[in-house]
Amino acid sequence: MSTRLFVGNLPFSMTEDGLKTLFEIAGPVAFVRIVVDRETRRPKGFGFVEFERPEAAAAAIAEFNGRTIAGRALAVSEARPREAVGAARR
Repeated sequence: MSTRLFVGNLPFSMTEDGLKTLFEIAGPVAFVRIVVDRETRRPKGFGFVEFERPEAAAAAIAEFNGRTIAGRALAVSEARPREAVGAARR
């Protein structure tokens, strides 16, 4: 079972390849996505990293939550299911 992490406060210069390389320190990364604005195609400053092993995801949270990258302190936590995010906004 894979575990998806939310990674917030990313530097706008971060690429998906760079994010994957960074998080591979914690373990093998299955998926990486940096969210971009639909109209401008510019990064929104957050993304998702998915690990196949839950222990690798836990190690990534411990290693990267609060770590400063390019002057920005990352916010790393387990991602909530998409349905829960939409329900929370109502």
